[in-house]
Amino acid sequence: MKRTILIALITVWGGLSIMAQETPPADLENIQDSMIVYPESMMEKLSDLLRNWQLDLSNAEVDCKRGQNITFHDSVYLKRLHNLPSEMELSFNSVVKSYIEMYAVRKREQVSYMLALGDYYYPMFEQALDSHGLPLELKYLPVIESALNPVAVSRAGATGLWQFMLRTGKGYGLEVNSLVDERRDPYKSTDAAVRYLKDLYAIYGDWNLVIAAYNCGPGNVNKAIARSGGKRDYWEIYYFLPRETRGYVPAFIAANYIMSHYADHNICPAHSSSLTTIALDTVQVNERIHLEQIAGVLDIPVSELRRLNPQFRKDVIPGDFRAYALVLPSEKMYAFIDKNDTIVNYEKGRYFTHRANTDGFLDGSVSSVSGNTANVYYRVKKGDNLSAIARRNGTTVTLIKSWNGLRSNRIDIGKQLIVGQKEVAPEADQQQLVQVSSNNPDGETQTINRYYRVRKGDTLGEIARKNGVQVAQLQSWNGLRSSSIGIGDQLIIGKKAVAASQEDPESGKKEYTRAETSRGSNIISSYLQDQLEKVEQNRTPDGQEEETEKSVETTEEKGETATVE
Repeated sequence: MKRTILIALITVWGGLSIMAQETPPADLENIQDSMIVYPESMMEKLSDLLRNWQLDLSNAEVDCKRGQNITFHDSVYLKRLHNLPSEMELSFNSVVKSYIEMYAVRKREQVSYMLALGDYYYPMFEQALDSHGLPLELKYLPVIESALNPVAVSRAGATGLWQFMLRTGKGYGLEVNSLVDERRDPYKSTDAAVRYLKDLYAIYGDWNLVIAAYNCGPGNVNKAIARSGGKRDYWEIYYFLPRETRGYVPAFIAANYIMSHYADHNICPAHSSSLTTIALDTVQVNERIHLEQIAGVLDIPVSELRRLNPQFRKDVIPGDFRAYALVLPSEKMYAFIDKNDTIVNYEKGRYFTHRANTDGFLDGSVSSVSGNTANVYYRVKKGDNLSAIARRNGTTVTLIKSWNGLRSNRIDIGKQLIVGQKEVAPEADQQQLVQVSSNNPDGETQTINRYYRVRKGDTLGEIARKNGVQVAQLQSWNGLRSSSIGIGDQLIIGKKAVAASQEDPESGKKEYTRAETSRGSNIISSYLQDQLEKVEQNRTPDGQEEETEKSVETTEEKGETATVE
């Protein structure tokens, strides 16, 4: 008998336990904060957000006097939410109340700065939502998604204001690569998010389910609907949703409340000097530019450029790949257009070190002796084509396309192309073009050699002609058995005997040999000084000797714009 009663009790207890697990409690008042997984944006430290927002707090002002939070009766919250001019259902319950209290108490400072950020972002959100006929209340979705942080990245990899996953973002046309992440672009990500929300509403027809699906995906919402027996009310499928999503709609409702009734809780917008409302404009960039180059030429803080253009992950606009929109203060836009060439070439070698083509190192046409080459540039004009540009600059269409990473023969007017490359002699080599090569044992005469370093395109005959000597002399002086010379070779191109400096016993002066002068002695013969001065006078304005590469001369003779990096 006792055994039968015991088995019956166990059966009843087990059945009650299963029912308790499968049947959600009807009264939401029993939910405690410990049962809710808060959105990641609510767990961010304010110091981290301030750094990502790039706010200058030195001159922060408030529109009202800060005070302590005021707690209201539940009926007040219920009435205020019900009276909001909203198309969406903004209902009140204990879960919503817990989020309102979080914003009004523990996240007061964060709300204060988000109110200021809203002056910049909300008009953008509203315009996109209105253009697609969606409720304007959805503008507060990024408050819980990212805390209005355009560079926010979740633990799962969701990125940007609207927290797009990589696959979803690309599915809605957002470009993501090593240099650009358009999930962080406020304008493009907003447009993609609005289209995504519109598609979700076409599936569910209920905005609470849409918001839940935006957070955890349609698959999880469909599973929750199925497990609930086909119910399609958010609050009825609440306990069947992932724990991370259960608090998502309540958090959204609370965000709508706090952004509309912040003053009732003594929260004041923090107006920072870095968030001063300024007129902005957009310019299309079709050349590779670093934000530091723009900042250096236009005298604008790079932090402001980053804040206005968070999509450029490495501060690089890869405009040579395709045109990208750059957001600038309106007052700087015209300066950017006027100084475009200056910006593109501003310390270019410092910011862009990737070599476009290294075939020359494989076929031997480029010497690694000096390790220093420079590009010759040409800006495309109306009527130009690659064949004509290649012909005028003594190169081929294939090389120009390779140097500039072009996939087709199409070029845009104003595009700056690499049309050639030249070897640049190091400063040390330039200073040693004239050297003392030998001394007469008698101490009466010295032989002075004049040197020249071979560049790309040079021939022995051309070098001999320019220096008024015979090819045979060059071969004899340099021990050459043929006319073959290599880029970077240093050739003797002239010799001259001069009176040698001798030691004066009375004055104690001393003759200095080549070895001593090459060690850095500042005592040098007057003849050598004269020769060095002549070399300096013969240099072209860009610091090179008169022997310049044909491709550069040809370009300049035709009156085209050519610059050397």
